[in-house]
Amino acid sequence: MDPINRQILTILQEDGRVSMTVLGKKVSLSVPAVTERVRKMEDQGIIKGYKAEIDNVKIDKPVQAFILMKTHRCSAFREYCKVNPLVIECHRLTGEYSYLVKIVTESNELLEGFIDSSMEYGEPLTMMNLSSPVPDKVI
Repeated sequence: MDPINRQILTILQEDGRVSMTVLGKKVSLSVPAVTERVRKMEDQGIIKGYKAEIDNVKIDKPVQAFILMKTHRCSAFREYCKVNPLVIECHRLTGEYSYLVKIVTESNELLEGFIDSSMEYGEPLTMMNLSSPVPDKVI
């Protein structure tokens, strides 16, 4: 990974919709050269995709929580999380807890329902998110 590719990745993380023309100018490359670099990083799986950043409050989903889960039924819990529409992230952990799950939903009642149903798979510890002072940073 050379410095130019790192610079390209930084710019794309800040603005995934940047045009190849603007991107090329920012890294002092021609449009074909920067396009080829981006395409290679996509092909190598370095760039996994592009997505919109959504404000969950503005789409009427103001409740955000993190759940630490102790479980010995890992594969069953993973499958439960994959199909549950409230789960937007699920991370496997080391240590006392097996998973960290991020939930976004419309109400505390729906969160409570998730917590209740997840008890089938283990022991959840729930933390409500009050704010996110450091949102997704550039890698």
